[in-house]
Amino acid sequence: MRLLSLCGPLLFDCARGTETSSTCANTRALKAAGLPVGTAAYLLVAATMSFRCDSGGASGDTSVDSTIGDNISSTADHVTGRLSNQTEMKIDCTVCDKKYSPSGSVQVHLHTHSEEKPFACTVCNKKFSLKSNLRVHLRTHTREKPFECTVCHKKFSTSSYLHVHVRTHTGEKPFECTVCNKKFSASSSLRVHLRTHTGEKPFECTVCNKTFSCSSHLHEHLRSHTGEKNFECTVCNKEFSSSSSLRVHLRTHTGEKPFECTVCNKAFSRSSHLHVHLRTHTGEKPFECTVCNKKYSQSGSLQAHLRTHTEEKPFECTVCNKAFSRSDSLQAHLRTHTGEKPFECTVCNKAFSRNDSLQAHLRTHTGEKPFECTVCNKTFSSSSYLHVHLRSHTGEKPFGCTVCNKAFSCSSHLHVHLRSHTGEKP
Repeated sequence: MRLLSLCGPLLFDCARGTETSSTCANTRALKAAGLPVGTAAYLLVAATMSFRCDSGGASGDTSVDSTIGDNISSTADHVTGRLSNQTEMKIDCTVCDKKYSPSGSVQVHLHTHSEEKPFACTVCNKKFSLKSNLRVHLRTHTREKPFECTVCHKKFSTSSYLHVHVRTHTGEKPFECTVCNKKFSASSSLRVHLRTHTGEKPFECTVCNKTFSCSSHLHEHLRSHTGEKNFECTVCNKEFSSSSSLRVHLRTHTGEKPFECTVCNKAFSRSSHLHVHLRTHTGEKPFECTVCNKKYSQSGSLQAHLRTHTEEKPFECTVCNKAFSRSDSLQAHLRTHTGEKPFECTVCNKAFSRNDSLQAHLRTHTGEKPFECTVCNKTFSSSSYLHVHLRSHTGEKPFGCTVCNKAFSCSSHLHVHLRSHTGEKP
């Protein structure tokens, strides 16, 4: 028998081997206490414990102190308690107070605070503070995705990405905003969201100094400077600067509209389009013009409106050089050159180059006239007709003839008048 000291208690090694363990009362006590036995088995015992191994005595002598079984059993409980306390111990990081179990993890974690990055990628030379981060990064080169979702079989390069993804199936959102109580499935999403409350934008473009609330938005923005488009549509080969833009584009081929309005069940291909649409039900118009205080339900409409004050027309036709204040107005104008009329009436099959023209036309079938004059209460089937009519009250004539300076309240009247100078006959 040998006794080894360990922090006060004694470490006992039954050195007789397993072949004699059946004749050793001490070993039988070990078994009774639920502890391992054999040449490699150790037991913490109290330093004051009276202990005698009978395997060193005469053959067949199995005598043992009467209290040995109770002593070993109580010691086993004591050891179990000590080990349990050890497993519950946590070591605080001295930099960020994050807690780690005493397994050396804190030492690895400390590398994230130091500027030391000893692990370099052999492909692009990018450096990392942790070897595990390098391993994950290498998968961006190899495109390896070893972690697969058992529900939809989507694959991921890291287990953490998979864990977050699984919550899209379970609906679990364990991370809650302490300001507005909104919940998120990933802690990173919560961190980005909190910046909407603080206004923090820590990621800055080194080219134009524009700042962003999350790094992914910055990376996507940088491609607007480099012209890089790494994401290609497998259907039409159109290229995009971000994977999210490609995903949205693919829905134009599949017709998928996964975002549905809970009020009228109208579906949309993009969540942002649904959010804008919901304002048609709530009447919310959060975007206000600083010049005339007119309000809009979406920022794009406000930006287009502001150009009516600045007279800016940044969108120019490459065919006739006509300029427009809105990109959608340019797209509609281009169809006057191509002859394209993609919007067709389901009643009479008449086709139009603009969707708003189709909507106005449909009202000729339904008789609907939703636009009412606030002066005389006359109603119209389109907003443009109402705008022209309002000039009959204001006397405004914004369309002037460049030949004789005669002015008109609508552009169509000017076009008719111009023929009196040109001699053109329609």
